[in-house]
Amino acid sequence: MSPRSKREYIEAVHRRYKDASRSERTIMLNELCATCGYHRKYAIRLLKGFKRFTKPKPRKRGKPSFYNREEILTPLKRIWLEANLPCSKRLKAIPPLWLPGYNQCFGELPTEVNHALLAISPATIDRLLKPVRFTRSRPYHKDDNAHSEQKNRKHVRQWLGYQSLGVCRTFPP
Repeated sequence: MSPRSKREYIEAVHRRYKDASRSERTIMLNELCATCGYHRKYAIRLLKGFKRFTKPKPRKRGKPSFYNREEILTPLKRIWLEANLPCSKRLKAIPPLWLPGYNQCFGELPTEVNHALLAISPATIDRLLKPVRFTRSRPYHKDDNAHSEQKNRKHVRQWLGYQSLGVCRTFPP
């Protein structure tokens, strides 16, 4: 018997098996084991766990995500990049200071988005920025000085220039 014909046979037996009484199931199992050459316990597992007629997997339960929308993600990513990629706990403190300048540069944000950016938690920021995050060093090579240029302030000067940090502003006040 070919695998395809065995599957068709199991499908036909499954329809009758789930509505049958115990004595009828015994007869069907004996017939299936004799026809296909399966062990009895394997045949029971096949018939009980047949997946063709099961319902589709239910949707994710719970409240839908409020922050995972483009109108909230875009300003959050822009502020994160302009602030030189801080961690989420430090990024949480930045929007109250930077949102007025952001609104002047990129246009006024809706009040709902402003409130969402001010109320977002560090854990939610981490979850939203996870696809964009950069790794600090190569995996399994923690002692290879892969980022020694950071110690020499190359990246700080690259982002902010050589002016005094009190003078250089990313967004106008």
